[in-house]
Amino acid sequence: MEATLLTLLERIARPNPKPNSSNSSLLITRRIVRLIILLIFLTTWSSWTVGQPPQVHQEQHLSKDIRQQPAKTLNGHFPFQVPSDVGSWHLRAEKLRRRILVATGLWPMPTKTPLNAVVHGKTEREGFSIEKVYFESLPGHFVTGLLFRPSGETQAKRPGILCPHGHGGRMQSHSDSELASQIAQGAEHFTDSGRTPKIARCVQLAKMGCVTFIFDMLGYEDSVQIPYEVAHRHQNPRPEEQNDIDSSWIFFSADADLRCQSIMGLQTWNAIRALDFLESLPDVDANRLAVTGGSGGGTQSILLGAIDTRVKVSFPNGMVSTSMQGGCYCENCNLLRIDTGNVELAALFAPRPQAMTAADDWTRDMMKDGYPELQWLYAMIGNTEDVYCRPMLHFKHNYNYVTRATMYQWMNRHLELGLDIPVIEQDFKGLTEDESAVWNEEHPSPKETGVAHERSVCHWWDEQSKSILKQAYPRDPSSFEDFKKWYGQAWEIIFDQGLPSATQWTDLGSVVIEDAKISRVLLRCPERETELPLLVATRDKKSTPTGYLIWTQEFGKGDAFDDSGSPSPELMDFLDRGLTVVLPDLMHQGEWSTKEAQEQGPRLVDDKRAYSAFTYGYNRSLAAERCSDLLTVVAAVSQLSDPHHSGKPILLLGDQGTSSWSVPAATIAGSIIDHAILMTEGSRYGDVRHFKDKNFVPGAVKYGDIPSLIALRSPHRTTVVGEQKPLPLVIDAFRIMKSPSSVKFVNDLNPETLLW
Repeated sequence: MEATLLTLLERIARPNPKPNSSNSSLLITRRIVRLIILLIFLTTWSSWTVGQPPQVHQEQHLSKDIRQQPAKTLNGHFPFQVPSDVGSWHLRAEKLRRRILVATGLWPMPTKTPLNAVVHGKTEREGFSIEKVYFESLPGHFVTGLLFRPSGETQAKRPGILCPHGHGGRMQSHSDSELASQIAQGAEHFTDSGRTPKIARCVQLAKMGCVTFIFDMLGYEDSVQIPYEVAHRHQNPRPEEQNDIDSSWIFFSADADLRCQSIMGLQTWNAIRALDFLESLPDVDANRLAVTGGSGGGTQSILLGAIDTRVKVSFPNGMVSTSMQGGCYCENCNLLRIDTGNVELAALFAPRPQAMTAADDWTRDMMKDGYPELQWLYAMIGNTEDVYCRPMLHFKHNYNYVTRATMYQWMNRHLELGLDIPVIEQDFKGLTEDESAVWNEEHPSPKETGVAHERSVCHWWDEQSKSILKQAYPRDPSSFEDFKKWYGQAWEIIFDQGLPSATQWTDLGSVVIEDAKISRVLLRCPERETELPLLVATRDKKSTPTGYLIWTQEFGKGDAFDDSGSPSPELMDFLDRGLTVVLPDLMHQGEWSTKEAQEQGPRLVDDKRAYSAFTYGYNRSLAAERCSDLLTVVAAVSQLSDPHHSGKPILLLGDQGTSSWSVPAATIAGSIIDHAILMTEGSRYGDVRHFKDKNFVPGAVKYGDIPSLIALRSPHRTTVVGEQKPLPLVIDAFRIMKSPSSVKFVNDLNPETLLW
């Protein structure tokens, strides 16, 4: 082939051997034209070198794609962009609440089993009482805490306030030197109550007339079933997390991630059940429930307020920020903060009253970045006076005496306590260990702890999900709507980008290889700031086009060419059938990135702690990104104004090894893809054993894996290749949608399959 090229080039450049004066000017003109043709040919040909597939870029080029930047971390910037109108906000808010529920493993919500609450060991103090509490948030898993009540009898029901304590535990105590420093700078006022600031707020709220419950985070104080080191300091993987045989699993394993089971999710469930307990008390007014927590407790307050409408007033302190989002394992779970952050999640509480402070920590910029946006939202859907952020930049991260005073005024006002203003915190003598310990001889701590307990919790959680989701299995048109709600709306969070509204298609020239015209295209998506290299192949000879075939392959467009750089027999066969074949390099394929980056695998955050959510709580999985890229290609092809292809079908071929992104793309694209040929070959998301796998997709197993996604594509034409037998869920879904003939299962791909 190289010899043929050289001969052709020599003929183009060779001058006339016998020039004469009469035609010399004509010869000069011809020579110039030949040289121009040669230059154009060389420029085009330089994009293809014998021995490798054609390249979109003539030189080494790194895609100008926003995803070339390092992965987003919990320390990034998370601005809140307020929608322009009320309707847009309500749509956004619905999807955000669903994101929280899916991410925390609570979509659908598990069955609320009996709490079996035990309240014991009452201690009377001046103005308040303390009681010890434990209950089962799920069978065999105990939530512990202290209940503070106002002294004195009353017929009227009292407000109930839930206090998730945050890191350090409910009994966190300042040392003498720390307390002296706090008092010196005005952060604390009393030597007794100031020593245990988390208990101080519970005592004062009880004295104000509120029933207050402070419950233990996992691993703190009397919450002993999942150790502190696991829940909050999980530095390295444990042997039990590498589960290849046993049908049970534990937190931080791939099995748990694939079912959206996390420490954060369990703590969110515990908070919901703690509110259930508080609401159930006979002296609590269920219409006046509030929540306030600091730091990690502030994170819990944000999430609880976002998803539980029973909370009427909130004071989530220390974590409403456009900066650091929560540095602990218990504050992170997969899928939670993709394209959102704590300020927007806190905004889900609107228009209910909500306040917080800004300190000399990651909340320091709230007064100019976060709080103005919250004010704007409250003005649009409620009342600006119902949101407040007090600047306290002279204090470090805290829930100190001054912050607590701000909270007391807020609760007094919005719970309608009717107390004189300002409410001043009063001192009290600290609690003894006997007064604060939930477990004792009469009430022994639970025996099941550690790995065994984790297995029990994860098993119960999984069985709950299976039982509830099974009810949504499609049996008739009505149940198919339930299927689309519980399964489909979950997948909308996992693969959360649809067809873009606009794309930019730039043709960079073409080359002919063995009668195949290969066009080089750069495809941009402005709204996503992405850029993809494509090759578009057609027959060089004019023929009637039969349609477009978008062909995605495991390693990119280069897979459609042989070792010599020539089109593969499969590609030539597609072209012989009149198809225009579009070959993309998706994220981390081919020309999109360097070989070194591809060898490293998915883009992960630079964090030595072994937890998937530090990456995938803020960034989409590689499969989700490639799904989005493929949808960009689909949108671009559907938007082409080529008269030769007008009305012609668009086909999608997901080759072997691409199911993790081609199947969801086919489902999301729906009728835009006239025929999806999906070579699943029996692959499943559940085959993944580590979050560093390129096919890792959080939550995928919980929501039915690959079969569920294919079922959701009904009634659009689909061929599934390589499954050992037809998938019952898929068959039933297409039958219910009155299109049983629109789905086929075949063992191997053959040319006739494409044009079915």
